[in-house]
Amino acid sequence: MTGEELRTQTLLRLMAWMSPAFPIGGFAWSGGLERAVHDRLVQDASELRSWLVAVLRHGSLWNDAILFGEGWRRHEDHEGLAELSELGLALAGSAERHFETLSLGKAFVATARAWPAPVLERLPADVPFPVAVGAIAAAHRISLEDVLAAYLHAALSQAVSAGIRLGACGQMDGVAILAALETEIGQVIRDVSGATLDDLGTAAIQVDIASLRHETQHSRLFRS
Repeated sequence: MTGEELRTQTLLRLMAWMSPAFPIGGFAWSGGLERAVHDRLVQDASELRSWLVAVLRHGSLWNDAILFGEGWRRHEDHEGLAELSELGLALAGSAERHFETLSLGKAFVATARAWPAPVLERLPADVPFPVAVGAIAAAHRISLEDVLAAYLHAALSQAVSAGIRLGACGQMDGVAILAALETEIGQVIRDVSGATLDDLGTAAIQVDIASLRHETQHSRLFRS
């Protein structure tokens, strides 16, 4: 396979894996955003953008990015992946967050069997979503920078879609938010390239509280 053919194959796989149509159920989760809209913490496009920056830079997506990078690096290490998965699940700040990352991880591994690879047998049965995607991408020789960019963009796209469905912004505003977040995504990728597990940690307290409060919300569209 030529270099050009490999790049095309990589692009096609990233487009498939990160597509909203990839059957892992990502559309069902809002990561506490539904509660934030309910509590009027997020009321418009500007507040939605600020919320997502906090999640990306200081919240669950920051931890996910580090776990993703470690999963990518440890894709040939069965014990390392098991330890990383235990840590990733332990970091979930709420029952819904735990169920979200676990269910998405399991669904991704099951669906990724369409592209057979030995890494699928090295991953533990209970694997968080970012660890699963990172390890599988590494096994398919996809660069960390490329696949992490696709992963983060997909996560933020899903959050923007949730914001639109919740009435926090319109479609044009949603696209503008994604365009504005490109720089933030690039910075996180650069930071993660030199990060270790010692850099795990969050400071998005309001986001975590919203996720916890969502568990008791009576009427809701999303599972988190």
